[in-house]
Amino acid sequence: MLEWIYRGLGKRRITTRYPRVPEPAPEGFHGRIDVVSGEPVPPALAELCPTGAIAVDNAGSVSLDRGRCILCGECVRALPQVFAFASVYESAAGSRQALLTGPGADQASAEPGRGALADQAAMLRRSIHVRHIDCGSDGAEEWEITALWNPYYDIQRLGFFLTNSPRHADVLLVTGPVTDPMRAPLERTWEVMPQPKALVAVGTDACGGGLHDWGGVDRILPVDVYVPGSPPAPIAIMHGLLLAAGILTAGQVMA
Repeated sequence: MLEWIYRGLGKRRITTRYPRVPEPAPEGFHGRIDVVSGEPVPPALAELCPTGAIAVDNAGSVSLDRGRCILCGECVRALPQVFAFASVYESAAGSRQALLTGPGADQASAEPGRGALADQAAMLRRSIHVRHIDCGSDGAEEWEITALWNPYYDIQRLGFFLTNSPRHADVLLVTGPVTDPMRAPLERTWEVMPQPKALVAVGTDACGGGLHDWGGVDRILPVDVYVPGSPPAPIAIMHGLLLAAGILTAGQVMA
């Protein structure tokens, strides 16, 4: 006990101040892949991607679907002048279309809408309960979600609490592409959650299927916020939760 007291006095506060203070990612962190050039690319480039996240039209314009990207880096290694890793945590989006990037991406309907939970967030602040359900993930996202409640991230300071009961939950965190055995439990969980509620898809599998061909969670239930990544970092998931609760908007940091 004395050891921990001395350590606390010596190191002072270790909890992140995010989102009131931006938290830069370390150099070289692979938070997402950006399309950094609009130059035409060969159609064969799309074949490099194991998940089909890259599309190239007849004019050579490229688009990247972050909802399917597993950050393997094959495209970055093949064409570093076109693709690059971005050292940022925030990757969440309020619509599936907003996960598309590049000169060939259709952004016509990328503007996210506000869910019912975000509209009534003022009533729930400091008391937003989160239910997590694993629908067939590889376990990587679960480690990152668990970290949110450790002393460094301490998401309870922002009013988010885990609950085992969907009847008490305001936000449903879903990981995995939703395997057939998990479809019915997922639907039942969502059905019994009270209104207003929000669904956050965490990880590439949940957002777009990843290596699986059948797609993500939104083929079954409406998704309010997508948090891509394989897996996304705890700050990325925190950012997604803040978006879902209407506490932050895309690109915003609390003052």
